Amino acid sequence: MIPEHWRRAALEPATAWGEPLAPGVLRSTPEDFRVDEVLGFAADGDGPHALLQVRKRGANTEWVARELARAVGCKPFDVGFAGLKDRNAVTTQHFTVPRGRRTAEELASLRGEGYEVVSSAAHRRKLPRGALEGNRFEIVVRDFHADPATTESRAALIAAQGVPNYFGPQRFGREAGNLASILSGGGAAGQRGGSRKGGDGGFVLSAARSLVFNAILSERVAAGSWNRLLAGDVANLDGRGSTFAVAELDAELTRRCEQGELHPTAPLPGDGESKATGEPLALELAVTERFPEVTALVHAARVAMDRRALRVRARDFECRVDGSTVHLRFTLPKGAFATTLLRELVRAEAVD
Repeated sequence: MIPEHWRRAALEPATAWGEPLAPGVLRSTPEDFRVDEVLGFAADGDGPHALLQVRKRGANTEWVARELARAVGCKPFDVGFAGLKDRNAVTTQHFTVPRGRRTAEELASLRGEGYEVVSSAAHRRKLPRGALEGNRFEIVVRDFHADPATTESRAALIAAQGVPNYFGPQRFGREAGNLASILSGGGAAGQRGGSRKGGDGGFVLSAARSLVFNAILSERVAAGSWNRLLAGDVANLDGRGSTFAVAELDAELTRRCEQGELHPTAPLPGDGESKATGEPLALELAVTERFPEVTALVHAARVAMDRRALRVRARDFECRVDGSTVHLRFTLPKGAFATTLLRELVRAEAVD
């Protein structure tokens, strides 16, 4: 049985802006949940690979990758993609495949059940995981019966102040199955989190680290410090992977955090010492001690400690209320989950 504090951290961490305003139905059709991947770079224009932009509906990313491999006659491992996209949605994302003797233009006609190639261009290298800038979302929430003015006010707060940067429930598997695997020691040593070569063990390891991060962030949300720097924090530069220790707070650091240029961070557990000190470090250690199975798993895997921002802010955020239907548009950086933003507004009732 999954411990209650595990379940809360994974599926019901503290909300920043109050309880969701009302229940609402997500994904009543795939068209109600649209995701467009933003790479942030263009194809090279030459090289042994083809960079494909693919539109898919009702199909998961790895299935499409296998179908593309079959279509071009390569091994599934030779197909590259930057990230996983929802199955019950209409999404566009990018894949690379070896061109062989074909031109990129010849591959532009590829299509199959649930997917079609939108564009194709020559590219020099296989697309690695994580090589994207972010994702654009267009989401329709139906049967949402909340006061329109209150909904718009909450949406404005989310747009201006951001939301806690939790890992979404999909990180923990269907019916939180990855949590059960953590308890059973299912993440084999050496299988690094999120690696395709790691198989299921890689996903379990990633879920384990995400669980502890969510638990630490939930504590800071409850304390009201998730969106402000504390002395001893490790700060993240917005939109970048770089971090630095905040030994002492001053007015300039506080101002930059308030304006969204800096964010406090929490660890993704692993080998190495935390750069945090004082109150933030004490909280990190206290929360991590509640998850000894995770500690054992990550150290057996010899994965390095990393940091993740506690706050994420959506770009180009739009909210339109039309009776009992809410239309949302926004862009999130890579690694952020739309579900963590939605839960600050709506208690989702997904249709699978």
